[in-house]
Amino acid sequence: MTRADSPKTRREFLKTTLKTTTTGVALGSLILGGISPQVHASGDETIKIALVGCGGRGAGAAVNALSTAGPTKLVAMADLFADRLNAAYDALSHELPEKVETPEDRRFVGFDAYKKAIDCLGPGDVVLLATPPGFRPVHVEYAVNKGVHVFMEKPFATDTPGTKRIKKAAELADQKNLKIACGLMWRHCKAREAVVERIHNGEIGDVTLLRGFRLHPPYRISPRHEKASMGELEYQIRGFHYFDWVGASVFIDYCIHNFDTACWAKGMWPESALGFGGRSTPEVNGTGFDTYYTEFTFPDGSVLASHGHYCDNCFDRYSDYVHGTKGSAVLMDGLAGAKTRTYKNQKMTPENLTWQFGEAEPNPYQVEHDLFFDAIRNNKPYNEGHRAVEAQYAAMLSRAAINTGQLVTWDQIVNSTVELLPGGIDNISWETVPEFLPDKDGHYPYAIPGVNVRI
Repeated sequence: MTRADSPKTRREFLKTTLKTTTTGVALGSLILGGISPQVHASGDETIKIALVGCGGRGAGAAVNALSTAGPTKLVAMADLFADRLNAAYDALSHELPEKVETPEDRRFVGFDAYKKAIDCLGPGDVVLLATPPGFRPVHVEYAVNKGVHVFMEKPFATDTPGTKRIKKAAELADQKNLKIACGLMWRHCKAREAVVERIHNGEIGDVTLLRGFRLHPPYRISPRHEKASMGELEYQIRGFHYFDWVGASVFIDYCIHNFDTACWAKGMWPESALGFGGRSTPEVNGTGFDTYYTEFTFPDGSVLASHGHYCDNCFDRYSDYVHGTKGSAVLMDGLAGAKTRTYKNQKMTPENLTWQFGEAEPNPYQVEHDLFFDAIRNNKPYNEGHRAVEAQYAAMLSRAAINTGQLVTWDQIVNSTVELLPGGIDNISWETVPEFLPDKDGHYPYAIPGVNVRI
């Protein structure tokens, strides 16, 4: 396996700096007003940037990219929905006017908008891809074929055929000396890097168990009364977290970070998984669950136990732990900061502490873009597309085990031919009818383990 100065996550950063409006998001001036993009000492030429996917995640990526060392300009924007594009444009152009050169004729809306935005770039420029992941493979392919460097948010696809397209694009990027960065920013967290190095050096012995937790209130899909103003396809795309064909699933979106970090610490990917899921919140209006558990087994017999629930009035925890034959470690203590540390036994109490990361934790969301743009400017090898594919397979392994109720192997996922959107994402239009539709009461079908067995 391969392996800014605020601990804030991009999600926390955007919560502070993006104000929700009736048309989308707008940047507040409290934090962004203090950002002054660094000047690249060698005076490299300006890197042009296109943003494809203008929700909060895309706007955050744009802020990070425009804050890297060296001259950059946002020259094109694209989104499926005009309200999201306009809100992001207004926000970014107000707060970073010297960085945004995106006139109306370079702001594109529609299913083919990504092509028009990428076509505004030249070889060696950068596209930021932050749409729902169902669209990611098509967008990455197009960008790499055009000779454009790619930053792609996670998740990276929704099914195996799409993931294989990412893999082929990453291989082509190697051939064309293009850089690909992926949104698994915890790999660039200094605190996590420090504790993983200690784990790999044997400080806690052989790793036998890893535990991941993502327990918090639910992600809220649009209320049903809002659905009356939009068609079924639009509703599912806007609420992509709860529709696997376009969003992979809410827990993949959330837990792919935990899976990736745990496998990094272990130094290998799992070979099989067994999982359980369910719905404890009847009003969840989509095809997904709100409670998830997966037990991954690694080739050496060790285990990763992943816990997820997104429910109100329940115990909350967002942490990752590693247990070895000589001690244990904290990979993450919470969203406010990783606060990594090691212990001499399995009881993680102060008297058993052997080491802790004592430095300030640089913002990994900014670090990932700093490294990406530095690789572009200085022609360094940089392709995270291959690791993104492996993390995607691990996440889909978990989903398959939960949805089917079966013990599912890594090879089954890699060899799957199931496409979650009949007809393929390349042919999507406003006439496309999603596979899963609501009943007369507005409820969507969801996976029933032992009945819906589709891997």
